Amino acid sequence: MDLKKYKNTLFYFTVTGGFTVLIYWIITKGKLLEGRKNLMVSETGNGSWNDFISSMKHNFDDPLAILLAQIVMIILVARLFGWVFKKIGQPTVIGEIIAGIVLGPSLLGMYFPGFSAALFPVESLGNLKFLSQIGLILFMFVIGMELDIKVLKNKASEAVVISHASIVIPFALGIGLSYFVFNRFAPEGVQFLSFSLFMGIAMSITAFPVLARIVQEREIHKTKLGAIVITCAAADDITAWCLLAVVIAIVKAGDFISSLYVISLAAIYVLAMIFIVKPFLKRIGDLYGSKDSIGKPVLAIFFLFLILSSYATEVIGIHALFGAFMMGSIMPDVTKFRMIFIDKVEDVAVILLLPLFFVFTGLKTEIGLINDSYLWKVTGAIIMVAVVGKFLGSALAAKFVGQNWKDSLTIGALMNTRGLMELIVLNIGLELKVLTPEVFTMMVIMALVTTFMTGPALDLINYLFKDKSVPDAEEISSQNNYRILFSFGNYEKGKSLLRLANSLTKKQKSSSMVTAMHLSLSNELHTLNMEEKEKDSFLAIFEESGLLNIEIDTIFKATIDIESEIADIANQGDYDLLLVGLGKSIFEGTILGKVIGFTTRIINPDRLIDKFTGKEGLFENSPFDERTRQIVAKTKMPLGILIDKEFQDIDHVFIPIFKSDDSFLIDYAQKLIYNNNSKITILDVNGHVKNNFVILSAVTSLEQIHPDNLSIITDKVVSLPFLEKQDLMLISLESWKSVLDSDSDWLIGVPSVLIIKP
Repeated sequence: MDLKKYKNTLFYFTVTGGFTVLIYWIITKGKLLEGRKNLMVSETGNGSWNDFISSMKHNFDDPLAILLAQIVMIILVARLFGWVFKKIGQPTVIGEIIAGIVLGPSLLGMYFPGFSAALFPVESLGNLKFLSQIGLILFMFVIGMELDIKVLKNKASEAVVISHASIVIPFALGIGLSYFVFNRFAPEGVQFLSFSLFMGIAMSITAFPVLARIVQEREIHKTKLGAIVITCAAADDITAWCLLAVVIAIVKAGDFISSLYVISLAAIYVLAMIFIVKPFLKRIGDLYGSKDSIGKPVLAIFFLFLILSSYATEVIGIHALFGAFMMGSIMPDVTKFRMIFIDKVEDVAVILLLPLFFVFTGLKTEIGLINDSYLWKVTGAIIMVAVVGKFLGSALAAKFVGQNWKDSLTIGALMNTRGLMELIVLNIGLELKVLTPEVFTMMVIMALVTTFMTGPALDLINYLFKDKSVPDAEEISSQNNYRILFSFGNYEKGKSLLRLANSLTKKQKSSSMVTAMHLSLSNELHTLNMEEKEKDSFLAIFEESGLLNIEIDTIFKATIDIESEIADIANQGDYDLLLVGLGKSIFEGTILGKVIGFTTRIINPDRLIDKFTGKEGLFENSPFDERTRQIVAKTKMPLGILIDKEFQDIDHVFIPIFKSDDSFLIDYAQKLIYNNNSKITILDVNGHVKNNFVILSAVTSLEQIHPDNLSIITDKVVSLPFLEKQDLMLISLESWKSVLDSDSDWLIGVPSVLIIKP
């Protein structure tokens, strides 16, 4: 017997068994010590089961357990409502705000008071508040990084006029409204100055993140109008937050003279951040800005400055959020560097912590307080003043500086968007006891209405100023072009797809059009420097198009649903072919993925997932990832899916014909022969070329025109050396699924595969 084989097993049982016996012996001896002590034994007399139930109840009532249960419920409800509002064309932030109100006393507390009290007990709200404040600090840090100060320098003339008019007009109207509602709605002991200033600032705020998202989503960010409105929003944000800091200082100090001390300290803080902290951070940014990742010590430095900045402004008396915003705005002016930080912060802040703030706001929003017609009239007056001040104020200012009426009204509608930023201001006012719960609820309703109306208002403006001009002859003739759209995620896949598109259109450039599309995964709470990001996204694609001597159009968009967006753009854009790369499977690059392999018929992890999601019938045994499945299911046009194995040339193409419906592949063969002089080999093992009239006619026509470029083989066994000489296999989606269900392992020899759905 070879003991070497079992030495590890023997060692394991010897050590674990020996020390287990030792532990038992010590515990046995230790029990003898109990007699020497006066032990206090808790005897409930309720039995083991009741003790277990009592213990579980105690665990459920633990503050940490309550907080975790709150987070789970909040995230689920917020994502659900966000998804619903996204589907009806509204920013998801509206759904998340309404989710907070639903979980508050306005709905859950009114109809399910017991459940509401158990999930959100009063003593737990402090934990929820502070955790949500951390989320807001991280969020304002991101907002500060989103603002491009250079834009203000380059386009300040018109934008600052519009921006400041859009602040001062609603600010003045808000102060005027406060004069009429002060006696009835101001909290006891609050001065008119404090109340009126908060009413003014609440009327004049604009939600820069939501506005930027809508501008980008409606594809006006590349226009002059888009540049102006983004610059207006940036100037508005900076001005409004500085103004808010002054208002908070005045409210806390009690009068304007006393607040000058706070404002002086705030000015010193700002100067220190600009002239001391910013140059120091810039040096770090210059050192690490070109790297793909940033080390933990560097991240720690920046996050330490973020906390110190927030702490400084909180102690000074202008709120921690201003410090976070200031820290974000002085971050090194390197887009890649900022994006790394946003990637680190965004998921935690936006997905996990911000919904806590929405719900915390909802818990303080009691729609039931607005319980008579007079209060609803006051709410209507607040909404009217907010819309007139912001919408019409911005529109009239834009018209005055030279914009046409359509662009002026569009700017007004966008600047009227308030969203999350309004809630932040209102919560500060409620926290400082400047606003009563009644006024707070009215203003929350105003924030929802003004944000919700942005989309419909833009649609109405576009309808009223609809361009009825007739397209010229050149535009009409261009409708007959062969149009290819390819969507890419990374540079390498994008270049492969461009090479493929070029192979289909190389000699027909005058009558064809190739469009490259890159979609960025983002939402309305995160839209940093879209122009810079768009430029970086297409840099490698433009270099490749220069080498291929092909002109391309581009589409760039931020979205939270990439698959649906790809399908929608393709379906609505009158394209003849959509090309995508096979997405990365969750198993790609893992040991499991390598063991299972590309053509496995025994166990396929994606298929196992499909058994649970009900999609098995659509792509049985398919290595497609979920993203590609969604695109295939949603597109209503010809689609090509490239499985890229370092695809370069397309000199030799292999086309297996397994079904009579594969006749459409001959059209692609014809394009490749004409444009690229490709050598096409058709595999016909089932006799479809001879027996199907459509396929036979197409193949015969090709053979007559290009006899040297087309060959047909009927061998049931294809040699691996032959396949390795091919550049691409062109196959229909239905045949692809049949091949995967068969035992044909020759697929592994083909360098790249283009799967076509007609």
